[in-house]
Amino acid sequence: MAAAPEPFKLLGILDVENIPCARDSTLYGSLGSVVAGLGHFLLTSRIRRSCDIGIGGFILVTLGCWFHCRYNYAKLRIQERLAREGIKNKILYESTHLDPERKPTNSGSSSSSN
Repeated sequence: MAAAPEPFKLLGILDVENIPCARDSTLYGSLGSVVAGLGHFLLTSRIRRSCDIGIGGFILVTLGCWFHCRYNYAKLRIQERLAREGIKNKILYESTHLDPERKPTNSGSSSSSN
């Protein structure tokens, strides 16, 4: 019987498979690095500066994608939590006097309002 494969860790610390948004951010950052570095090299033919631009592009694109993805992930988690609480409350209060959808019944009381 084979042992379970070790999860892939980027730089030995970032578990790309299990951390939400890590995989996509890293891939987009790599693509941004290549595009920025190669584009700068094609425009200026300066190798060292193009490598610096590529590293900067990787950092900027990775962080930009990371924050955007984590923001959307957090927003989705809040929406899921609110939906779960709403469903739980619906189950708890259905057909009781606390049910907000239940129409109040005024049996036997006829009061006139001024």
